[in-house]
Amino acid sequence: MQKRRIFRICVVFATFLLASIPTTVPAVPPDASTLREQARSYEHGEGVARDLRRAVELYCQAAFAGDAEAQFNLGWIYANGRGMVRDDALAAYFFDLAAKQDHQHAKRMLRYVGDPVAAKPACMEEPKPVADAASEPSPLTFERIPKPTTAAQRKVVEMLERLAPEYGVHPRLAYAVIRAESNFDPSAVSNKNAQGLMQLIPETSIRFNVTKPFDPEQNMRGGLSYLRWLLAYFKGKVPLVAAAYNSGEGTVNRFKGIPPYAETQGYVKRIIEIFKHEDHPYDNKVTAPSPELPRIRVGNLM
Repeated sequence: MQKRRIFRICVVFATFLLASIPTTVPAVPPDASTLREQARSYEHGEGVARDLRRAVELYCQAAFAGDAEAQFNLGWIYANGRGMVRDDALAAYFFDLAAKQDHQHAKRMLRYVGDPVAAKPACMEEPKPVADAASEPSPLTFERIPKPTTAAQRKVVEMLERLAPEYGVHPRLAYAVIRAESNFDPSAVSNKNAQGLMQLIPETSIRFNVTKPFDPEQNMRGGLSYLRWLLAYFKGKVPLVAAAYNSGEGTVNRFKGIPPYAETQGYVKRIIEIFKHEDHPYDNKVTAPSPELPRIRVGNLM
């Protein structure tokens, strides 16, 4: 009897202790080594789809945090042109960082790649502080969308003015894209199978979880998601964002600026003519900037 009473007391006490343990644990940001391992997975396609662009973004975050192995891996990617244009000066920059932490392989590689770039790559810069909203004017004080001239346009514009602010995209920029892409036709299909109002190709639809590309709202949300991502990736440079929306961010990186394609050059001009600005605010938490940004030229329209 005495043993049973003691056992019941222990059970009650244990239940009380379990009930006092928090059911949620605060999220801990990944450390540099975790970021590096995530990057390695994307680089080699281990457990995830191979995505070298995402690998470079994660390596950059780990390198910024001081991880010598991530710095070496970035140097190796640039030195060998793995998935991007070979850049010995940028490779030397990252090898030099790792070598200063006594990374032996990085020290050896420095003999072959020459001098490092003088300027820091964009992903290694300290993030700029966000301006105090109380003392600074709103960054989204651009011109309003032109007054719709048809019922179809009016419906699209009403939806756009409702949704665009959710994504930190000014409605006029998205309006310029829709006008250039589909001229407000939600059933439009291009010869490259770009679909709907914002002409999403199937890969972009998958990337931004658009399952019904001909549904106007779902298509618009996918296009706005892509614009938000591009604005962060190219640090608010609208000509680069427009060029990438038309031809892909990889093409802009490869040409280190607006590609010399007549279609893309004309597309960028149309977007700027409608939007009337070459800079747009962006959220740097959406994605790391393009690793090629330090070498990209913005004003190279032909």
